[in-house]
Amino acid sequence: MTSSDPIQTPELRLAQLGLTLPNVPTPIGAFCNVRQSGKTLYVSGQGPLMPDGTLASGKVGADVTAEQARVHAERVGLVILSVLRDRFGSLDSISGVVKLLGLVNATPEFDRHPFVIDGASELLSKVFGPEGVHARSALGVSSLPNRITVEIEAICELN
Repeated sequence: MTSSDPIQTPELRLAQLGLTLPNVPTPIGAFCNVRQSGKTLYVSGQGPLMPDGTLASGKVGADVTAEQARVHAERVGLVILSVLRDRFGSLDSISGVVKLLGLVNATPEFDRHPFVIDGASELLSKVFGPEGVHARSALGVSSLPNRITVEIEAICELN
């Protein structure tokens, strides 16, 4: 089946994967979760909201392993999906993911940023199919708000 097959929609893929989206987070500053300009959607940087409602925190390469941070990045991918569904009513309104910017709160020696952000990239590709494969940057930073391990922003497109 192709991504244009109506049976293989993002909502159906999400259900088939058995994934549950977290509650939509409230922005921690003077911004909105999603801004639309034409068919382009800009999703503000989101953090790793865990199933218990807490944010995963710590320094990757010291307190947190690369494998743990990769799971955190997948959680951020779920948050991105949650804010998109909240804004547009259904993920089926989204044609795909154009680009991600992933930030990893890491020690200076840590160099596996792409591996960590793959947690979100692979999730979005599973949900959106070929249209979820995107351009991306993955960077290490010395700190993030609330000491979160990972922050990811997305550029998506409406149908």
